[in-house]
Amino acid sequence: MSDSDPDKDLPLREDIRLLGRLLGDTVRAQEGGLEFELVERIRRSSIAFHRHDNRAAREELEGILDGLTADRTMIVVRAFSYFSHLANIAEDLHHIRRSRAHLIAGSAPREGSLSHALDRARDAGLAPESVAAFFDSALVVPVLTAHPTEVQRKSILDTEMKITCLLEQRDRVQLTPDEREANDEAVRRSVLALWQTRMLRHHKLAVIDEVANGLSFYDYTFLRELPRLYARLEDDLARRYPQLPARELPPFLRMGSWIGGDRDGNPFVTAEVLRRTLRMQSSRVFAYYLEQLHKLGADLSQTSIVVEVSDELKQLAHRSPDNSPHRADETYRQALTGIYARIAATARSLDQMEALRHAIAEAPPYAAAAEFTADLDVIRRSLEAHNSGLLARGRLRRLRRAVSVFGFHLAAVDLRQNSDVHERVIAELFAAARPEIDYAALDEPARIALLAEELRTARPLASPYLDYSDETADELTIIRTAAEMHRLYGAACIPNYIVSKSDGVSDILEAALLAKEAGLLRPLDGRLDFNIVPLFETIGDLRNAGQIMDSLLGLPAYARLLGSRGGAQEVMLGYSDSNKDGGFLTSGWELYKAEIKLIEVFARHGIRLRLFHGRGGSVGRGGGPSFQAILAQPGGAVQGQIRITEQGEVIGSKYSNPELGRHNLEILAAATFEATLLAKDHAAPRTEYLHAMDELSELAHQAYRRMVYETPGFERYFWESTVISEIAELNIGSRPASRTKSTNIADLRAIPWVFSWAQCRLMLPGWFGFGTAIDRWLESHPGGMALLRQMHREWPFFATLLSNMDMVLAKTDIAIASRYAELVTETALRDAIFPRLRDELQTTVERLLEITQAAELLDSNPLLKRSIRNRFPYMDPLNHIQVELLQRYRAGDHEERTKRGIHLTINGIAAALRNSG
Repeated sequence: MSDSDPDKDLPLREDIRLLGRLLGDTVRAQEGGLEFELVERIRRSSIAFHRHDNRAAREELEGILDGLTADRTMIVVRAFSYFSHLANIAEDLHHIRRSRAHLIAGSAPREGSLSHALDRARDAGLAPESVAAFFDSALVVPVLTAHPTEVQRKSILDTEMKITCLLEQRDRVQLTPDEREANDEAVRRSVLALWQTRMLRHHKLAVIDEVANGLSFYDYTFLRELPRLYARLEDDLARRYPQLPARELPPFLRMGSWIGGDRDGNPFVTAEVLRRTLRMQSSRVFAYYLEQLHKLGADLSQTSIVVEVSDELKQLAHRSPDNSPHRADETYRQALTGIYARIAATARSLDQMEALRHAIAEAPPYAAAAEFTADLDVIRRSLEAHNSGLLARGRLRRLRRAVSVFGFHLAAVDLRQNSDVHERVIAELFAAARPEIDYAALDEPARIALLAEELRTARPLASPYLDYSDETADELTIIRTAAEMHRLYGAACIPNYIVSKSDGVSDILEAALLAKEAGLLRPLDGRLDFNIVPLFETIGDLRNAGQIMDSLLGLPAYARLLGSRGGAQEVMLGYSDSNKDGGFLTSGWELYKAEIKLIEVFARHGIRLRLFHGRGGSVGRGGGPSFQAILAQPGGAVQGQIRITEQGEVIGSKYSNPELGRHNLEILAAATFEATLLAKDHAAPRTEYLHAMDELSELAHQAYRRMVYETPGFERYFWESTVISEIAELNIGSRPASRTKSTNIADLRAIPWVFSWAQCRLMLPGWFGFGTAIDRWLESHPGGMALLRQMHREWPFFATLLSNMDMVLAKTDIAIASRYAELVTETALRDAIFPRLRDELQTTVERLLEITQAAELLDSNPLLKRSIRNRFPYMDPLNHIQVELLQRYRAGDHEERTKRGIHLTINGIAAALRNSG
């Protein structure tokens, strides 16, 4: 079926109908015919309203929903929530189906694939050596983070994976009638299991639970699909560039994680949690290695009677404890038995983990992953030297690649802490060691001078003979634990230390001083064992980022340390807090300008800049399509290296399916390749574009601040018109929703801020202020619309900004948002704020369509438009029920069923929106 086939979405519609019918059958069988008819009636009314904007249908829908009993409410909520989950499965499967059809048809590679990127490089006349040099120094790292609004239970995810596999089987294999009947029954069985599985957690997640959830995606996708991605890329490069020496690529695409290392505002991330996190990660990768070695032993069954082997393989087999006479002629198996025994011993030594299949005998553990790789290379070389190279290209190749990417630690864990904590800890250490110094009272230049002085001496500041506050003791313990983990698993296990709320050079130097206390910074050698990464989050911090980094890189004591970090310095940019601080338009523009300034500063100092993008799933937190976002960076911002956070339900939607997961990993690599080597295709923006954005940003900033921070009562309006209070009570994450116990918006974490606005379908963080800014700007620039349209056509940054806003506006529903506004108890407050929100939304939509010259929202994104058309009729009932339950709960109905119903609607709406937090 070609892309031009008008009925290419027929399989998607069939899957949605199938899953919807099976869900309906399950509801009828489990809850009874009356309940099924109720769900059907609600479904038909909601679809009728959406398709025809039928007021009578909406009134009927609201009448049905408002009159539900508590028990029937729970059934309806579960039915529509599970439909959203099943629709997600169907859409993901269809995306894979279309990609495969494209490949099978022999069509040109699609944008976002590495093959397409390499085609562009060829067409641009890029030298093969330039392509090879890119991969030699590239670094692409998606970093998984725990999400305080992630609502998906692993049990639900596992059941949905079974349904996905069964549907894929129907797609890929021609089934016999008996096989089709068995598949049908298996799908029905899985849908029934899903219906009977508890959607909510009884207890709040602990950090270790979040670690376990994150590790699931290594089983689903990363362990198997990353090696496959590398193999395909290497083969593609060999075909395209036969003149280049045959070689394996360096492990430029790796995994990172904040789960178990992010202490900013999470008191539950302790030294012991960090230790357990690394042990759990390591155990997971050892289990994978042991499984693959066992299977490799079955694969490599060659006898030395038929095929010769190398001397070094004979030596490796001789060192193996395998003395079985049955394998005396099976040299590869003997060697693999020995390797298996050594990996089992390593797992036991590092993680106290016992292999499920016990080794034949004891063997010494490996001291490092490089030794394991060396033994596997002996096998590879022997196969290649004796006309068996084809056998080396299968499981052995994938295992060797896995070791190069995952090592013995699986994923790089970042440590993160707030600069305010560091300041208090350093002040206490100075007070105890040098009482004449009042660190807290020093100004910034004095702090820098003092810290630089301390960093020049190897003498520790902390003393084992002094008692410190709990906070200081905890920080010292965790940094010492990091050093211990380096000794166990290698420096790659904790390569980065993120300093949140960085607003001065001293913030980075304080972290360096703590590293010195644990021996992770050695002044006399000029060595630093991890990257210290400032995180610039607020609008003010972004504006000062260039100046701060200029001063930092100008310090000889610090610049010297960067020599041990490959002459590179990483900087993290916070999308979430800058948005909450200044609004969508201003946040995006200040991030862009900060990058331009950082590029200039780093070039002047001769230091390589690596940017770490702290993006969320939603547009209000910097989300949106990763490929376009990376390509929209200013020239020079992507210097072959990038790290980017993957958060919340976005992790599940991107990486729970192996094929989809590999595609999303490939998108990151391809975008980094294109942004680095083909950036000349995107000329520097014209000066008039920059001036226009400066003015628009300032106008949008004023409008946003005026509403959110300066409107009397807005804070109360937010807390009463959204589910923020109830989110704080939901057992969905280990980290508190707010940094303090106050209700101040400034103290609220950006994730629940965005998530709450998404739940009530207003999506304020993703658009507010844009409409007013455009109107005010056009008042002072008659005829300026032509320039805005030109900016949209020619400037990737502006086009991506508007595309993301287009997406979020399509998910808003002002009629539903008005029902949430009715939750505000004070009529005057509601009447003062909601009309302003409604008017701004209308203005924003009108101006966006005018600039893009589109007839409707999402005209340029038919896939998302189709998705919204399919799923939103099933989400609206959940919003209506959520409002009704919130009214009951806040009026004093604190029955467990009411509370559970609210939490179920939160889950269902989040599933339907897919990127809400």
